[in-house]
Amino acid sequence: MEQPMDETVKMILFDLDGTLLPMDQDEFTGGYFRLLAKKMAPYGYDPAELVKNVWAGTKAMVMNDGKVSNAEAFWRKFEEIYGRKGREDEPVFEEFYRENFVGAKAYCGYNKEVPLLVSRLKEAGYRVALATNPLFPAIATEQRIRWAGCEPSDFELVTTYENINYCKPNPDYYREVASRLSLRPEECLMVGNDVDEDMVAETIGMKVFLLTDCLLNRKEKDISAYPGGSFPELASLLGLDM
Repeated sequence: MEQPMDETVKMILFDLDGTLLPMDQDEFTGGYFRLLAKKMAPYGYDPAELVKNVWAGTKAMVMNDGKVSNAEAFWRKFEEIYGRKGREDEPVFEEFYRENFVGAKAYCGYNKEVPLLVSRLKEAGYRVALATNPLFPAIATEQRIRWAGCEPSDFELVTTYENINYCKPNPDYYREVASRLSLRPEECLMVGNDVDEDMVAETIGMKVFLLTDCLLNRKEKDISAYPGGSFPELASLLGLDM
C-alpha cells in the first residue's frame, strides 16, 4: 500500500482522457477524426488533408509559448494552411462539437468509481480541478466530462483551448494551472494516465499519481518510482474509503 499523502496537498488535478474517462487513445482519436471528416467534407475539406492539418494545428498548440491562447494558436495555423476560409469556417467546427461530437462517446468507456471519487474528495475537503490537455474547445471538454459521469461544475477549473496558453508536456502548463488556482505546485496532486504528459508535473514540485487503468507509456520509462494504481489505491493514498 502507498504511504498516505502528506497534508500539504489541497488540490487534486485530474487528467480526463484515459483517466476520468476510460479510453484507448488511438481508437478514440480515429473515431473522432472520422466524425469530423464526415461533417466537413461537404464544406470542401478533403478528409485525409483535414486530419493532417488538424494535427498541424495541434502541434501549434503544443508548441505555444504562452503569448496567445491555444485556440488562437490553432486557428492561426489553420488559417495559414487554408487561408481566410479556415478562419471563416470556425462556426462550422463549433457546430460539429455541438451536434456531432457526441458520436465519439462510443469510443469511450465508463467507470462508476469516477463520480463517486470526485464527490468523496470534495466531501473530505479537497479542492478538485480538471487538468486535461487543453487541445479541445470547452464545448467538447464539457461533453467528455459528462460522459465520465461528472459535471463541469464539479471542478474549480477546467482547462480548455480557450482559457490556457500552454499544453502538456510543457511544465509551464502546470505552472499556469497552479497560478490560476492561487496555489503553490507543492499543494497540488496531479492524477493522470500518461507518463510523458502527466508525470512531468513532478518537475515543478507537484505530487503525482499514475493511474494505470489506461496507461500510456510511449517511451517505456521506468514507472516504479511513481505512486500509482487504480482509483481505490488513489483513494487510500488520500485517506478515503471507496
